[in-house]
Amino acid sequence: MDGFPPELRYAPELPGDKGPGIGCVGAGFIMADCHLVAYRAAGFRPVAIASRSRERAEQAARRHGIPRVHADWRRLLEDPEVQVLDIAVPPHAQPEVIEAAVRHAPRLRGILAQKPLALDYATARRLVDLCRSAGVALGVNQNMRYDQSVRALKDLLGTGLLGEPVLATIDMRAVPHWMDWLTPYGKLTFYVMSIHHLDAFRFLFGTPERVLASCRRDPRTRFPHSDGITMYILEYPSGLRCLGLDDVWAGPAREGAAADIAIRWRVEGTEGLAEGTIGWPRYPERAPSTLRYTCVAGGNRWIEPRWDAVWFPDAFAGTMAQLLAALERGTEPEISGRDNLDTMALVEACYRGAAEHRAVTLDEVRGAGKDGTGGKA
Repeated sequence: MDGFPPELRYAPELPGDKGPGIGCVGAGFIMADCHLVAYRAAGFRPVAIASRSRERAEQAARRHGIPRVHADWRRLLEDPEVQVLDIAVPPHAQPEVIEAAVRHAPRLRGILAQKPLALDYATARRLVDLCRSAGVALGVNQNMRYDQSVRALKDLLGTGLLGEPVLATIDMRAVPHWMDWLTPYGKLTFYVMSIHHLDAFRFLFGTPERVLASCRRDPRTRFPHSDGITMYILEYPSGLRCLGLDDVWAGPAREGAAADIAIRWRVEGTEGLAEGTIGWPRYPERAPSTLRYTCVAGGNRWIEPRWDAVWFPDAFAGTMAQLLAALERGTEPEISGRDNLDTMALVEACYRGAAEHRAVTLDEVRGAGKDGTGGKA
């Protein structure tokens, strides 16, 4: 058949105008080793940085050629060259930064926030409404949408070669490094790891009607938490089911046994099958994520596109690019705060469903969040 196999698009679309000055709040790993590495490669323009640790901010500034270090993020917001704010702080601290940032509109035109946007749906909704009222474009750094295999899979689904999606799975067996700021939350995997996969399912297939979830504590993680190993099923009106398993225990690999660490995904359709891996667990090794597929139109064979780019750090160019492109065009960001509210609703539905041992619709969470009285897990 003509044009077969199609050349799948996995790279982000970069804006024509890379000039807006970016102010960076935070200088930890995700900013210094992911955001700023990707921005430099893409030609974006960070102009200022601030962090709780002045020393860490100065190190990041020297490493990435950022001209100004501010004493704190409030001073950074006053920098006349900062048009876009890039936030990399814990979720309990992020609302205060966003609330202060919108007061600097219209000079401050856009915000790229971390996920989760907040620690509950009602707060996230309030932040989205606040930015909209101020005319500030809000994007959320759901960076797995720019993992190369996820991006290519989205393009493949758009070709129709897989037919109608029947079943999709993500199976994570990996041992994350939990940050210290997580310890007081009581919330763990749904908010920090599963949020990637819940959002990826939404990116690929849209928002489901309801979710069933279950979880147990992680035997290795000593601080209090309700959700260590998590499992969830997303139900769609079409009959599609998406199944996620986020196993942060992954066996006693840290205790002396052999390790089997990987993230694998699979999509089965009426006309084809695609499967792949996510390279992130092998970081800092540059391990590209993979995709292969077979379909009725292509016959009895596997097609395996390949690329050199990796999720960490290359995909982080995409999350900033979609915000800069939205500012350039006067449109809503692809990963907008408004869109991200449904990912927040999914996370909260998982917490609620796991605690109450029942299926939870997203409308339950959305309705509770409208008056600011509900949605807290």
